[in-house]
Amino acid sequence: MSAPTALPLLAARDLAAPLAWRRGVPVSAAAFLGQAQALAQTLPAAGRPINLCQDRYRFGLGLAAALLRGHTSLMPPNALPETLRALQADGDPAPAYAMVDDAALDVGGLQRVFIEPREDAAPATDVPLIPAALEAVRLLTSGSTGAPQPHGKRWGALVLNIGAEAERLAALCGRPTLAGLTLLGTVPAQHSYGFESTVLLALLGGACFDAGRPFYPADIAAALGTVPAPRALVTTPFHLKTLLLAGVALPPVDLLLSATAPLSPQLAQQAEVATGGTLVEIYGCTEAGQVATRRTTAGETWHTLGALRVWREAQADAAGGESFLVQGGHVIEPTPLADVLEIESPTHFRLLGRANDLIHVAGKRSSLAHLNFHLNRIAGVDDGAFWMPEERADGIARPVAFVVAPTLTARQVIEALREHLEPAFVPRRVLHVPALPREATGKLTAAVLARFAQDALAAGGRYFVGADHPAFPGHFPGQPVLPGVAVLAFVMRALDEQPELRQRLGAVPQINNVKFLSPVLPETALQVLLQPQGSGVGFEVRREDGASVVAKGLLTAGTPA
Repeated sequence: MSAPTALPLLAARDLAAPLAWRRGVPVSAAAFLGQAQALAQTLPAAGRPINLCQDRYRFGLGLAAALLRGHTSLMPPNALPETLRALQADGDPAPAYAMVDDAALDVGGLQRVFIEPREDAAPATDVPLIPAALEAVRLLTSGSTGAPQPHGKRWGALVLNIGAEAERLAALCGRPTLAGLTLLGTVPAQHSYGFESTVLLALLGGACFDAGRPFYPADIAAALGTVPAPRALVTTPFHLKTLLLAGVALPPVDLLLSATAPLSPQLAQQAEVATGGTLVEIYGCTEAGQVATRRTTAGETWHTLGALRVWREAQADAAGGESFLVQGGHVIEPTPLADVLEIESPTHFRLLGRANDLIHVAGKRSSLAHLNFHLNRIAGVDDGAFWMPEERADGIARPVAFVVAPTLTARQVIEALREHLEPAFVPRRVLHVPALPREATGKLTAAVLARFAQDALAAGGRYFVGADHPAFPGHFPGQPVLPGVAVLAFVMRALDEQPELRQRLGAVPQINNVKFLSPVLPETALQVLLQPQGSGVGFEVRREDGASVVAKGLLTAGTPA
């Protein structure tokens, strides 16, 4: 039996029932289709829309209108004007144009189409068909070179993918279908996860969706209260953890969806208790779409969606590592996955981490995802991430952990990690930061983290005393302690990094007084704090975890010789 050449824009449903909710007001599927058909008639005859609408309903309306017009919607990695201009100049004969719901948004000179629901549009009486072969969307993700890498998704493949997701989610929730379930998302519709599991899960999975994108915990709780049960919250580990830490009262939630990073069983359990719902994680990638799900509190094993099957490549990849592929259902050709798997069967696997985040320390192998998983499960760590610096001159690099953990010292974090990690991967440095530079989806990209880590570690006044420090040999053999003069050398270096303070002390600064309060042992991170004090500069040397003061004193202007 041949596959259909055209498929409905909406899955089978009652057209009079809500497809969406806008500020607590339902919008029927018939009204949505009528407004989409009216909007389609106003779109350019040819072109590639870039849907920048923040209101999820308007995003869905623009998507549907583009499909009806036969246009491929572009989904770039960001909405920066230079990114949008690059799409206009990419050589494609079909011009790019911007769909917006903010008249003031800078769209880089592109033609602007304002998306406004036509309240006077006649409700549709039937569901239009979309060619199965139509490239419905083109996801553009930045590669290592920074150039957007296109991944086209045909309508037929999206229908299969979302249908398999809807069937799985309904089964995990003990429901025959997702009909009547309202999806509230904290992730933007432009991100592939938000696109698939809010907008498309409503259009093609039988659910309905809320137009908003609440971010703060109180706003999420309020938004959940504006839609009727049953409800689903589509979120990320970062957003979910923030929500639960806030301690706000939540309406009952029947389904919690999470993606973009592995979720700890403890957080999943806490979320299910707080909401009364079933928490399900989704695993996927841009190339293959959604691949598998797992009920996190039931175990680590992932279960592939629909007809998808996974296997290990018989030969190693070009870099000599393991390669894993997926095929079946909406994935027509064998498609490599970017992760290392432990295959249990063609439909079940465990996730070991990203292939490109595997790290080797002292002959041991782990992944940054695995380390981050254990870091973020520590009680008191609000957020955290490991970073692997470049190898030192001796060929040894040690992972560094950045944490948002105001109630914990670095030593407490390290001791908690020792219970779950091999010694080689326990960080020598734990750096407290006020926040990590996450995207709106909660993702923390490798490039952004690397810049953040380098800036944080290079910040004036932060120094690491490794076991190979040249001052240790000959000082207290067998029990090395950093000499006071070496501690003061860090003070003077910090002073040189702050020219405005350095100028207060003239050409020859001198140490007016100093007290050494605790010893500095190998593998210790120090922070030097400087501040104006009278005509001089006061200093304090602390262990970076804030546990104790090493030395303090006063610098004053000296007399040139």
